[in-house]
Amino acid sequence: MTRSGPLFTLLGGLLLALLLLTFNATTGTKAAPAGDKVAPSASPTASPSSSPSAGAAPTSEAPTPTPSKTQAPDADYAGRTDDDSSAIAVTVRDGKAVAYFCDGRDRESWLKGDVAGDGSMKLTGKNGARLDASPKGGKLTGTANVDKKTFTFTADRAKKPSGLYRATQTVRGARLDGGWIVLQNGAQVGILTRDGAREPAPEIDPSSGSVTGEDLTAEPVTP
Repeated sequence: MTRSGPLFTLLGGLLLALLLLTFNATTGTKAAPAGDKVAPSASPTASPSSSPSAGAAPTSEAPTPTPSKTQAPDADYAGRTDDDSSAIAVTVRDGKAVAYFCDGRDRESWLKGDVAGDGSMKLTGKNGARLDASPKGGKLTGTANVDKKTFTFTADRAKKPSGLYRATQTVRGARLDGGWIVLQNGAQVGILTRDGAREPAPEIDPSSGSVTGEDLTAEPVTP
């Protein structure tokens, strides 16, 4: 009996320790004191520069102005082909041109077209007639293709009465169409077509336009 006393004492201590461990496991961690408050986490805020202002209007570039088109100055030219067989006169007005090629006998052509800002031109007429020319040194130089034949020419600036004249009229039932080139030296080259038949044109008086021997009046030609 004396040996069982310590054994019971040891078992009692172990049982008490086990009860204490079981009690701590079931109650959990100790709550924080009422005075200790957890600060709420701050929510992220957007940077002021991360989004455009609602009131800002979109910017737009000003349209580039279209440059104005350069127009060749008005001018009158009159001269002869380089082979001296024919005469050519050209009138330029408001970016357009009219030209007359004439040999004074039976070959003639009226041509027209636009003039570039630098004064160059490509004019066309009936039956494939063509005139290509450009100003240089106060003169107009180029080529004329009439009746499938090419002529080079140089025409000087014309001053009145030099220049280009035309008369179109029906006289005593006959249809008359005349063209005249008056050169700087006063010489005249022209053809008068009477009911489709060509003949050398009589001279005109540039100051009045009257045609010698005809009831006809010639006027300066413009495009």
